[in-house]
Amino acid sequence: MKNRPFLSSILLIIFLALGACIQGGESVRSAETAVISCPLFPPDNIWNVPIDKMPVDPNSDAYIATIGASTTLHPDFGSGLWNGGPIGIPYVEVPGSQPKVPITFVYDDESDPGPYPIPPDAPVEGGSDKHVLVVDRDNCILYELFAAKSQNGGSSWTAGSGAVYNLNSHALRPDGWTSADAAGLPILPGLVQYDEVASGVIDHAIRFTVNETQDSYVWPARHKAGATTDPTYPPMGQRFRLKAGYNISGFSPEVQVILQAMKTYGLILADNGSSWYISGAPDERWNNDVLHELGQVPGSAFEAVDVSSLMVDSDSGQVRLFDEFVFLPAVESGS
Repeated sequence: MKNRPFLSSILLIIFLALGACIQGGESVRSAETAVISCPLFPPDNIWNVPIDKMPVDPNSDAYIATIGASTTLHPDFGSGLWNGGPIGIPYVEVPGSQPKVPITFVYDDESDPGPYPIPPDAPVEGGSDKHVLVVDRDNCILYELFAAKSQNGGSSWTAGSGAVYNLNSHALRPDGWTSADAAGLPILPGLVQYDEVASGVIDHAIRFTVNETQDSYVWPARHKAGATTDPTYPPMGQRFRLKAGYNISGFSPEVQVILQAMKTYGLILADNGSSWYISGAPDERWNNDVLHELGQVPGSAFEAVDVSSLMVDSDSGQVRLFDEFVFLPAVESGS
């Protein structure tokens, strides 16, 4: 493969400029009411580039078998409540002036120290993980907490672990460090969101979980959480994609958008959990019955992908630019 010509650099600059535009609005906005104001990492970041032309990983068949070839996709997001909490991983946007509060971490040796700009009423994920995700929209900094719990009316918080990301940077966590996710990856860039599905395009990889992982990790992951050395189990950070030949035409339009993203941008293994559970932000506009169409897609429709040739530096999420990558939406001609 050849390096992309000069034109790609021009397109990339244009894309970055468009992505950096920040819209005004309320002082605090949540996933239910707004699209994220900041870019979720540069367009040439591993989260944001197509992997549909990357080679199949040699261990693909083994990985699919151990995850579950007959196990089907499950949307771990939707509308309404489950066990008293929102269905999915919520987030909130705050202005740069949001007061920062102290955070006490259980795993403080692998957490970015506080304070964090967590509002007192920040939405907390239901279930056991209790993630809190906050975007400082004026400075484009992402703050993420795992096992978060407010204290004293939100004037301070406790958490299992926490991570801070500059959304305009390619920097990864220190090697070996966890984050608010087991793989040491950010969570927000991998969430399926209602507004992007409604727009007709998801242009990033999607976070997902499997029941058991290998005791290792691959780029861009930084942390392992598996209990087996069996090489037939996937490592943290492993990329997967829906096979190009899988027919998605019979699904509802919204589900087709999600499935097409799985073909083009794929999935990133980010945590241990139920197999083939894909992550998204809660939104009252989701139609849960439509989302459950994803349950018709078996694990056998996927393949593991080797993205190692995209790596520029093991400590960076930036990818090499190849001729196959186009970062601006394709425009159909009238002919």
